[in-house]
Formats: sequence, C-alpha cells, structure tokens
Amino acid sequence: MPYVVTENCIRCKHTNCVSVCPVDCFHEGPTFLAIDPEVCIDCGVCEPECPADAIRPHDRLTEDQLIYVQLNRELAQVWPGIYEQKDPLPDYKKWENVKGKLSELVR
Repeated sequence: MPYVVTENCIRCKHTNCVSVCPVDCFHEGPTFLAIDPEVCIDCGVCEPECPADAIRPHDRLTEDQLIYVQLNRELAQVWPGIYEQKDPLPDYKKWENVKGKLSELVR
C-alpha cells in the first residue's frame, strides 16, 4: 500500500487530496477518507495537499498508525469513490489537533 490516510483525517475530512489524485484512489465515508491500495500509484501528490497532515507513505507510518493500513484497505472496498473536492466537515476545526480519534471513525 503506497499511501495511507491516518487518524488526522477523522472528523476533519478535507478533500484537497482528491482533487490532485491522478488515478481516483480515494473513497469517502461519513467521517474519513480511505485510499485504495490497489489503485494508488505511489505518486505522492496527495500528501502535501492535506491540510491536516493525514496522509503518509506506508513506510513512514509510526507504530500507532499501522492500524490505518488495514483500515484503508478494508474501507476502500466498501465506501464509494470520491472524485471531486468538497468542503471539510462543518466542525473540523474542533477536531484538527485532537489525538486518539479512532473511535470517531464512522463506518
């Protein structure tokens, strides 16, 4: 899996990354985005676009972020693709710097 959406996306869901993705590998859930590892081409253009610093290459994940490898893989198979940038969630500012948000991920 080349790139992984991590915890910082939860309850923020900025979609700047979607607008630059050349292969449409993003999928959208209620409070989170996921990258389909079968579609991602490891180009990296999404990473600097994320204002929440939520996207990482799989080989730069910290120990506590490793769970997001499987979550991205799993959720990308069930959530619909997202192909255009949208507004972030209405209360994203409240969640920007919150740690431990995994329980806020709505499937």
